Amino acid sequence: MNQDNYLEEAMKVRNLLEEFRGNHGIRYPTILGVREHVFTGSVSSLASFMSKQETSFVTLGQRVLAYLKVRMHYGHPDVFDRIFHITRGGISKASRVINISEDIYAGFNSTLRQGNITHHEYIQVGKGRDVGLNQIALFEGKVAGGNGEQVLSRDVYRLGQLFDFFRMLTFFYTTVGYYVCTMMTVLTVYIFLYGRVYLALSGLDHSISRQARFLGNTALDAALNAQFLVQIGVFTAVPMIMGFILELGLMKAIFSFITMQLQFCSVFFTFSLGTRTHYFGRTILHGGAKYRATGRGFVVRHIKFADNYRLYSRSHFVKALEVALLLIVYIAYGYTKGGSSSFILLTISSWIMVISWLFAPYIFNPSGFEWQKTVEDFDDWTNWLFYKGGVGVKGENSWESWWEEEQAHIQTFRGRILETILSLRFLLFQYGIVYKLKITAHNTSLAMYGFSWIVLLVMVLLFKLFTATPRKSTALPIFIRFLQGLLAIGIIAAIACLIGFTDFTIADLFASALAFLATGWCILCLAITWKRVV
Repeated sequence: MNQDNYLEEAMKVRNLLEEFRGNHGIRYPTILGVREHVFTGSVSSLASFMSKQETSFVTLGQRVLAYLKVRMHYGHPDVFDRIFHITRGGISKASRVINISEDIYAGFNSTLRQGNITHHEYIQVGKGRDVGLNQIALFEGKVAGGNGEQVLSRDVYRLGQLFDFFRMLTFFYTTVGYYVCTMMTVLTVYIFLYGRVYLALSGLDHSISRQARFLGNTALDAALNAQFLVQIGVFTAVPMIMGFILELGLMKAIFSFITMQLQFCSVFFTFSLGTRTHYFGRTILHGGAKYRATGRGFVVRHIKFADNYRLYSRSHFVKALEVALLLIVYIAYGYTKGGSSSFILLTISSWIMVISWLFAPYIFNPSGFEWQKTVEDFDDWTNWLFYKGGVGVKGENSWESWWEEEQAHIQTFRGRILETILSLRFLLFQYGIVYKLKITAHNTSLAMYGFSWIVLLVMVLLFKLFTATPRKSTALPIFIRFLQGLLAIGIIAAIACLIGFTDFTIADLFASALAFLATGWCILCLAITWKRVV
């Protein structure tokens, strides 16, 4: 086990066991909670963040939870009344899917059967936490998936029915509610940006703002230009800061917080926010949470780019690029009173989230920006991309096999329908941007949107021609390359003629690329979602 003990602490075990006979409310204790001492905090900055976050929970957090009688079982060091539990359904649960977070179900089981869980801080047990970003992401993914399964469990339902109002709120926040609120925080960013992009592409933001100024309606104008200044990463560290103040004092807490900020703790916590949101949301939609072995070793070494790409592509990179696309479209076509400074204030937290989700794996990767390792990582990544998948080929060896594994959780017809509905949001970009191109000359007919799909189809055909590489004879590939060269020259000449003789501009070219990029990703997601059915 990832646990340690100390001789002086072992001498206190007799005192701890005597607590089973002590007076701790209306009933004798059934689980004795013990605080943990995380000893891996000095390994790296990430280990320090996890150590301090865990310390705040196992001291201040569990102390309050035990006082309110809503503390559950969260890990190894707790001591159980064996007779009580084996005569009331056993220590843990049997299902490996819905009970993936098996430890907390022991707390559910004890509380539902009129047990009493206490917390004692005169004794502590050593605990080793994850020290590498990949280990931390896997662990948080497992816990988030486990909480997604807890939402569906009858234990949480019964506790919610039987608790009084205040214990129910505390229980909600310390279990599934924390992940619900985390997911709602990220969804708020998406809703805010999609709303602003809709207003920008439809022209409503400019007309509403102009009408508000004309009518003197300052409240409407202020609502339209509301500043979205919530820094979502810092708020997850508030309990930790409060724990520092209580345990260390105000000055040491301030010094520790400043040191953590200089070590980019906000980037790490914002990145962790994306991890929890992805795995919790996916479990809610499709189920299928699974145990993810982290190893919990001292993994302070360089992680290859391909490994980071496989682990964070769907959970962070794709979502960050989507938010970046929304921000680019908004700055290109939106209207903000006050110009660029207002835009920066409106979107600063969203840009911080994008940067954190895209670059955190490389900021916290040892030797992440060393040139020689970057070259080696690129070669390894390209070999992984072009290696063909097949029967028996693992995802770590082939992009094709990895993509199949990433979609394995979509198994039901309901899940495919939900994924289809979510993927259709990417069509908004093409539909809105087409009517903003100068070549359309403010033509708002539906035929313009249909013509954009014809252009996309032509682009796909041209791409297939460029990637065609016949190998049956030696003379044919040379001829194909010659045709591809002529085709490339023709495309460049056609674009130059469009720019020279029509209202088409270079800005329209880049805007079209953004629109077709989002539409292409939508088509790819729909194709892989319905591939198994067809």
